[in-house]
Amino acid sequence: MASLSCPDCGVHVQPEDLICFRCGANLPHASGPDDDLLTPTVSQKFIRPGADASCPRCGATVLDAAEVVCPSCGEPLASGVRRISPVVMRIAFPTGNVDIPAGTSVLLGRDPAESLVAAAFARFDNVSRRHATVRVDDHGHATIRDENSTNGTYVNDDRVLPGIEVRLVDGDRVRLAADVTGSVSLPQAEPDPSGLSRNGRY
Repeated sequence: MASLSCPDCGVHVQPEDLICFRCGANLPHASGPDDDLLTPTVSQKFIRPGADASCPRCGATVLDAAEVVCPSCGEPLASGVRRISPVVMRIAFPTGNVDIPAGTSVLLGRDPAESLVAAAFARFDNVSRRHATVRVDDHGHATIRDENSTNGTYVNDDRVLPGIEVRLVDGDRVRLAADVTGSVSLPQAEPDPSGLSRNGRY
């Protein structure tokens, strides 16, 4: 199989990828007889600021922005440093998988100018151009919000009211309009570290 690369940034990509994982560019897709056999995976990445932090107590450089305590002395780091959960939620739709890492959100819909995953819904006329937003917070808790879609968003066959966030858990079924159903795969979320004491207990 030939090696493929992103036309914008040059990073290696898979044939079934719809967007570049590094720069977010839409990747060209050649139509072919195997189109219905492919299950593309689409994801969106959270990019952390590049500046290294330093410990207020010992001055050690903290290379990982996800650290909540200094690796050298154990001092709690400033609240400005976010710890992002490693949780990645996947919604498996018949036309492709949508992966949403913690700390990001993805708009589901048919409009390629608005949604990075528009290619997964392009052939469904009953899915709105801006149908629903799926969000996974920094701690791995997931929600879905209907964006005033014409034909509705459903979680386990219960309608999601427009503008209201509904919690998603592992095993839920998400349905856009009448016939686009996806299965939610969500590893267990981590507890919110702000609710933990210094020794890691509640």
